[in-house]
Amino acid sequence: MAIDDFGAPGGETHNPLIPPVYDLLWTLVAVGGIVTLLGVVAVIVLVVHRSRRMAARGQDPLTLQEDLAYRAMQSAAFAPAVSREHRLAELDDLHRRGLITDDERRDARAEALRA
Repeated sequence: MAIDDFGAPGGETHNPLIPPVYDLLWTLVAVGGIVTLLGVVAVIVLVVHRSRRMAARGQDPLTLQEDLAYRAMQSAAFAPAVSREHRLAELDDLHRRGLITDDERRDARAEALRA
């Protein structure tokens, strides 16, 4: 029995019981795993980078969605529309009760009429 019967170093080391297409399959699995790993690393790097930028602006990345929803609900965009007549009547009432001065009433009426 010679050493070549068992496969000499540098000779073919392929197992004859495993089809050659499996080499291609395992190569594709390895490449896919590496690509997936690189993708995960890229996502982690982007999340950390974005979180740091938000923190530098004074925003909390973990509560940003709630903060934006709160600001939107407090904005005039979601406020009920008040008719011009209602606003003018409200200004007259405030003036009659002495809560605003003549100048404030005049300025507020001019602004309400412009809107």
